[in-house]
Amino acid sequence: MAEPLDPQMFDPVCPSSAMPIQIGDRWTAMVVLCLEGGRRRFNELRVPLRGITPKVLTQTLRAMQRDGLVTRTAYDENPPRVEYELTALGRSLLTLIAAARAWRDDHLPALLEARAAHDSSPAPSRPDRTAPPDSRTA
Repeated sequence: MAEPLDPQMFDPVCPSSAMPIQIGDRWTAMVVLCLEGGRRRFNELRVPLRGITPKVLTQTLRAMQRDGLVTRTAYDENPPRVEYELTALGRSLLTLIAAARAWRDDHLPALLEARAAHDSSPAPSRPDRTAPPDSRTA
């Protein structure tokens, strides 16, 4: 039998809730990888991140800056120039990303097989929601 879960596990004030890369965050790890080689301008980041909108990239970079993962340097030039660079804290994520990529490389065939099996199985039956409610429960 599994251990009971700690009720404080997901408490909003718990330090573990301050994860820099949220599960399912599509862009932070990719931005980290784009900045691995050094400073980049906003549009230089958009090229490899083909599917990202300017708004989402801006939100991602601001969140990363807030968390101390990147620095933003604005130059007083015309036209304005802004560059983003990983901090030491941001660089430390490269180890985690490498571990996730290694896991993916080792487990991708099994993962794809499980997805295909799941997607090809019939959908579980669901109760008929159009049926009138049972008069005994009303």
